[in-house]
Amino acid sequence: MVLEKNRFLFDNIDALDLCSRLGTPLYLYETAAMRRQFETMRLALQVPKVKVLFACKALTNINILRVFRNLGAGLDTVSINEVMLGLRAGFEPGEIMFTPNCVSLEEIQSAADLGVRVNIDNISILEQFGHLHGGRVPVGIRINPHIVAGGHEKISVGHIDSKFGISIHQLPHVLRVVEANGMTVDGIHMHTGSEILDVEVFLEAAEVLFDVARKFSSLEYIDFGSGFRVAYKPDDDSTDVSALGTEFSDRFNAFCKEYGSDLTLMFEPGKYLVSQAGSFLARVNVVKHTTSTIFAGLDTGFNHFLRPMFYDAYHHIVNLSNPTGRPRIYTVVGYICETDTFGWNRKIPEIHEGDILGFLNAGAYCFMMASNYNLRPRPAEVMIHEGKEYLIGRRETFEDLVRGMVDHQSLFQR
Repeated sequence: MVLEKNRFLFDNIDALDLCSRLGTPLYLYETAAMRRQFETMRLALQVPKVKVLFACKALTNINILRVFRNLGAGLDTVSINEVMLGLRAGFEPGEIMFTPNCVSLEEIQSAADLGVRVNIDNISILEQFGHLHGGRVPVGIRINPHIVAGGHEKISVGHIDSKFGISIHQLPHVLRVVEANGMTVDGIHMHTGSEILDVEVFLEAAEVLFDVARKFSSLEYIDFGSGFRVAYKPDDDSTDVSALGTEFSDRFNAFCKEYGSDLTLMFEPGKYLVSQAGSFLARVNVVKHTTSTIFAGLDTGFNHFLRPMFYDAYHHIVNLSNPTGRPRIYTVVGYICETDTFGWNRKIPEIHEGDILGFLNAGAYCFMMASNYNLRPRPAEVMIHEGKEYLIGRRETFEDLVRGMVDHQSLFQR
């Protein structure tokens, strides 16, 4: 998104014009930004075999999946439905990684039957899967390295009490299960969280995974998850992917030489690839003055945009209708009958009723967490691709909201 002559443009398409034609609230995604992020990451990794997997839970629309398939990405999935959507989007089974958490053996078996790569993150399922398949179906193993990359407690998954992964301290048990069942382990996986800033901390976690990898003789890949931080505020910190890639590539190449095989290096970015590509646009219903606060109340709520309430996440807010207006202090809130505050005491160009506000960095984990709370329909989604707009998710209607209800009207006839 760029500002030209007092108008915000998405790949040369006027944001206010889109809102006038398509209504609000509205999610917008720019594929050019996705391509830029993907290529930055791919070029940073200087190893013979690299596969970047898009973590599709960040933005699970079939058109977005196809964008990344065409770029040469694989797919990171966490549910059987994501697997099936990935196949429908055109990914080959071998390009899809299935790394669920606390799902049933039946769901994992369904993924294996579809031919995708399976990662197992607990010993109970590993043992049951081994009993069923022995070495006929290869598996990956997700390790918890007990190293915390940082960030909000709800997105930190590498700590010792995390439900994700098998503790490195349980590795002897894992080796016994693998040996007793004659299992084929073709990959090792980790994910520490979503706020990697310190390259040295990440490299420390990588050394833990290299130590684990040395215990297995037939690996094809090592998957280092993701967790690259993006900038949410002006001048905010972000992961220096180029610097990480330089240091990490040298270390990975050295390990492969020691291991005696050019393993595939995998990463699974989600937020890094799509967060900055997305914006969320909403109309101001009311400007409300109280004794101490000026509220800008929008035609949306945390039912559409949960991250600020769920993670205390900061999303920069711009006034698309009055970008050069006099700055004033606002608290931006939604229309849900709960506390649903998007931003406290924000300095924003003067807001009037009917203005369109834009939330930046709204491409990851925003629409995907939307709900119908207060019986509100979910917004429309638009993809901006090569200078043209494409509706990729229609706005829900009242009929959509009640379609799943089973109405037993006859029970209540008078």
